[in-house]
Amino acid sequence: MNLSKKLFISLLVLTFLVGGAVSIAAVQWFGDDTTTQPVEENESENEEEDTTPDDQKEEEEKTSGDEEGSEEYDLSTVEETLQLIEKNYVKDVDKEELLEGAVEGMVNKLEDPYSEYMDPETTEQFNSQLESSFEGIGAEVTKREGYITIIAPLKDAPAEEVGLRPNDRVIEVDGESLEGYTVYEAVSLIRGEKGTDVTLTIDRPGDDEPFEVTITRDTIPLKTVYSEVEEQNGQNVGVLQIRSFGEGTAEEFKEKLTKLEEEENIEGLIIDVRGNPGGLFSAVEAILGNFMNDDEPYVQTAREGADPEGYYVNGSEKDYPISVLVNEGSASASEILAAALKEVGGYDIVGQTTFGKGTVQQTLPLGDGMLKVTVLNWLSPEGNQINEVGVEPTIEVEQPEFFYLSLIQAEEELALDSNGKEVEKLQVMLEGLGYEPGRTDGYFDEGTEQAVEEFQEANGLDTTGVLDEDTENKLEEMILEEVNDSSNDKQLQEAMQNLFE
Repeated sequence: MNLSKKLFISLLVLTFLVGGAVSIAAVQWFGDDTTTQPVEENESENEEEDTTPDDQKEEEEKTSGDEEGSEEYDLSTVEETLQLIEKNYVKDVDKEELLEGAVEGMVNKLEDPYSEYMDPETTEQFNSQLESSFEGIGAEVTKREGYITIIAPLKDAPAEEVGLRPNDRVIEVDGESLEGYTVYEAVSLIRGEKGTDVTLTIDRPGDDEPFEVTITRDTIPLKTVYSEVEEQNGQNVGVLQIRSFGEGTAEEFKEKLTKLEEEENIEGLIIDVRGNPGGLFSAVEAILGNFMNDDEPYVQTAREGADPEGYYVNGSEKDYPISVLVNEGSASASEILAAALKEVGGYDIVGQTTFGKGTVQQTLPLGDGMLKVTVLNWLSPEGNQINEVGVEPTIEVEQPEFFYLSLIQAEEELALDSNGKEVEKLQVMLEGLGYEPGRTDGYFDEGTEQAVEEFQEANGLDTTGVLDEDTENKLEEMILEEVNDSSNDKQLQEAMQNLFE
């Protein structure tokens, strides 16, 4: 395969943003030009000048005869198999479907969750992911260890509101098993029109049993950068939250950063990429240009049998301290940013180890469909592996337990002697709000009943000690308020506290 630098390479994520958008990091090299832009695949883009080194070409020429013979044999075997099936199989067969199955079989044999053959219908769906708006549940997924797995729910999207978490496995959609499904096939079941419901069966690491969650699809917000100002010991700290790396993200980031510097006179900055599943390579590159020069690479790419290659950005450094917030939902382009600022900038990374998505895929037209195949790994500036490893924080901090809860979904009221996962959620919520059930093991005892009564009395509800619908709604409303209160965000508070030390 010719991997000329002029080839369009779909970098990093190429995993599906459920609801009709995919997070694609794409990079295009033109010699020494570092300009990047999204992929627009067509036949001519793959007719590139060969930049293979001369010694490698010579070696390829020595072995080309044997390879051609092997290739001819393999193709003739496929053709012979096709003819035998057409002639002898008990039912009529569709030749095109058989050939398509042969291609899928070759790709599946790679046992790589990111390499995939896309038929014409899936290719059309894939190309539509470059559009700027979509409707769905707002979560990015990939395939990991054979399961459709949540990378991260998007901020304020329906998936986050019902409590989906990174590494949740989606095993059924509306009762239909996803076993053997590709990412795109699974997404076609999950996505849908705004206002419609979809029920997912979730297998969560650490839970004994899968559970169901019903999500109402919605329009997913397109804004990707949010800005706030916090105060730490009388000093203004800017907080820039990047929710994904889209086409306009770098411009949004620059505009808000300039405003923080010139109007708010910030003395420190926190960049928050928690729950950010990734996006365009060009966006993270441009953002890093605000904080780095070209003395060291901000990322490296590696291919088997070749030395890693570094990439540089010609920017400038800041004279104020910076920290980066990450968690297990920070993936792909988020990991590039975190690794670069950690290893080159020497800045603190606060939170939890990131997702670990560090491979590069190339998309190639194949008939009316498309082939997506892994061609490279990307490494941190110091050459550290990221794929399936992640970026470790310099300061590890976990959030309060109630930050990770999904909403209570009990089929009936919870009362004395009730038992199970929904009771456990109730107890953790009560504890998070300052009421003491005395246990969080999922058994509804007298202590839990008393805590429910205290909560009901404090909030003007009927004091019954039973979790009815009104009590559940109020409890969840108050928990969401606590989650959104920055003073309860242990990771943010730790980052601010260490910013000026």
